Amino acid sequence: MPEYVNWLRHASPYINAHRDCTFVVMLPGDGVEHPNFGNIVHDLVLLHSLGVRLVLVHGSRPQIETRLAARGLTPHYHHGMRITDAATLECVIDAVGQLRIAIEARLSMDMASSPMQGSRLRVAGGNLVTARPIGVLEGVDYHHTGEVRRVDRKGINRLLDERSIVLLSPLGYSPTGEIFNLACEDVATRAAIDLGADKLLLFGAELGLLDENGRLVRELRPQQVPAHLQRLGSNYQAELLDAAAEACRGGVARSHIVSYAEDGALLTELFTRDGGGTLVAQEQFEVVREAAIEDVGGLLDLISPLEEQGILVRRSREVLEREIEQFSVVEREGMIIACAALYQIADSEAGELACLAVNPEYRHGGRGDELLERIETRARAQGLKTLFVLTTRTAHWFRERGFVPSSVERLPSARASLYNYQRNSKIFEKAL
Repeated sequence: MPEYVNWLRHASPYINAHRDCTFVVMLPGDGVEHPNFGNIVHDLVLLHSLGVRLVLVHGSRPQIETRLAARGLTPHYHHGMRITDAATLECVIDAVGQLRIAIEARLSMDMASSPMQGSRLRVAGGNLVTARPIGVLEGVDYHHTGEVRRVDRKGINRLLDERSIVLLSPLGYSPTGEIFNLACEDVATRAAIDLGADKLLLFGAELGLLDENGRLVRELRPQQVPAHLQRLGSNYQAELLDAAAEACRGGVARSHIVSYAEDGALLTELFTRDGGGTLVAQEQFEVVREAAIEDVGGLLDLISPLEEQGILVRRSREVLEREIEQFSVVEREGMIIACAALYQIADSEAGELACLAVNPEYRHGGRGDELLERIETRARAQGLKTLFVLTTRTAHWFRERGFVPSSVERLPSARASLYNYQRNSKIFEKAL
C-alpha cells in the first residue's frame, strides 16, 4: 500500500498536466494481436477517464498478410511499402473492417470487477482521412496504396469535445470515392500534426529505441534522429523513430515510442518522471541552468539528506536565498536533481566549488560532470585562475577529474581563516 500511495502522489502532477490534452496513439496490427492488448485497452480507458482527449490509430499489416495467404496471394512491396492491387485491396478492406469492429468491441466492454467497469465509452470514426494515390514511383505502380492528403481536424475535434474516443483506421478516401490503403504511421503522424496534438504515442515491439549495445535511449532531439536512422537501416524501429521526429518537426511537442509487449508501458511513460520508453522532443527534457529564487525549495529537498549525513555543510533557507546566484542546477521535468555552487574567494583569483550534490536516483548519468563543467566555465568567465574544493567523502571523484591534493596553506587567506578543523575536509585544487 505505501508504494501505491507514493506512486499516486508522484503521478498527480502528470494527471493534472495531461487533463484536456490531445494524445494520438498509434497501435500497429502486431500490437492488437499481442496478449498484452487487453491491458493496453484498459490503460487507454484510464487515460480517457482522466480527461485525456484520445485519437487511436490502428494498423493491420499481419491481419492483411493472413488474408493474402488464405487466398493464395503473394504480397508485394517496394521500398518497404505494400503494393495494393485490386485483389490485395479486398484483403485490406476485410482485415481493417474486422479489426476495427474488434477494437470497438473491446473498448465497449463494461464487465464487473474489471478495469472497464463503468467506463461507458463512446467510440467514433468515419470518413475523417482524405487520401491520394502514391501513383507510380521508379516505374512501380502502387495502385491503391495511398498517402494522407488531409485529416478532418474540425470533425475530429468535435467528436473529442463530445468525449468520444476517435478511432482512425489505415484507410483513406478520395473526393472521387476511391479507397486507399495507408500506413498507420502516416495516419497517426498527420493526425497529430493537423490536430496540434500535445503528444504522439507510438507502440512498437521494443521498449523504445535501443542503442548499439541494446540499451534504451531515453531521450532524443529531432536533429539527432538521422544518425540513428542510418544505424537502424530499414526496420520497423526506424519507421517509428522517423514518424516521431516528423511529428515533432511538424509542431507536436513530444513523441513517445513505447512497447506494446510491456504491461503498463504507456502509463509508465506518461506518469513517471523518467518514463519507460524513448522520448523525441523539441525542448530539452533535462536542462543545466543557473538557479533562481524559486529553486530554493527544490535545493533544500536535494541537499537536506546529505546535510543529515554530514556530507555537506548545513545551509538554512535564508542562506540559500541569499546565495542562490552562486548555484547552478540540473532540472528534470520541474524537479531539481543536482546542484553545485561557485564562490569567489575575496582578494584572490581563486574560487571554491561547493555543495555539489546529485539525487541518488540520478547518480550514474554524468550530471556531476555536467555541473563541474558548468562551474569551471563560470569560473573562467569571472577571471578565476584556480578552483578549490573541500570534501570529506568524494576525494577520489575529484582526483579523477584533474584536481590535485592541496592544503590549508594553499587556500587564500580569506578562505583559510574559515577552515573547519573539526570537519577535517580534504582540500583539492585545479588550475583553470
